[in-house]
Amino acid sequence: MAKLILLCLLAIFCFALTSHAATYVVGDTSGWDISTDIDSWATNKTFNVGDVLLFQYSSSHSVSEVNKESFETCNTTNSLTTFSNGNTTVTLSNAGKKYFVCGNKLHCLGGMKLQVNVLEDDKKSVTVGAPEAQPQPQPTIPKPSSKTNNPSSTGTPSSDAFINGGIGSLIIAFVFMVSTMFGLFQI
Repeated sequence: MAKLILLCLLAIFCFALTSHAATYVVGDTSGWDISTDIDSWATNKTFNVGDVLLFQYSSSHSVSEVNKESFETCNTTNSLTTFSNGNTTVTLSNAGKKYFVCGNKLHCLGGMKLQVNVLEDDKKSVTVGAPEAQPQPQPTIPKPSSKTNNPSSTGTPSSDAFINGGIGSLIIAFVFMVSTMFGLFQI
């Protein structure tokens, strides 16, 4: 019985060490919209490799990842990628500056664009890093319908990030398999 408890504690510890990636809802409850102050939203946030940006927007918008020059001029002719499904997730897979704009040039010129500086994981672990965050339930995230810029709404997670599991589940399975093979506990 003591071995089973020790194994469970080890599994929980492994999962806790690997759960670092954060998901940021761009614009919080206001979403990716012309009425959202995207620059203020991004201020004081640290984005790391492995973090996810969640863009929620109406059918009159889109999200295009562009280079720096296109970002500054709101040109989407040579977009790296373009999304228009209203609920877009972008994983920040490498370090460096990333640029996102609305496909509607007038919206982009009005401030509907986002620049993020993605940092390497300073922990140098096997998993990708992110800001530490308190776990929150992961509710179904509705598409924004009315843009009031009122962050008092509940039910939609804020950009303080919520935890996504990492490689921990693989470690748990491996530890369980090895311990079973060596007879550390009986089921």
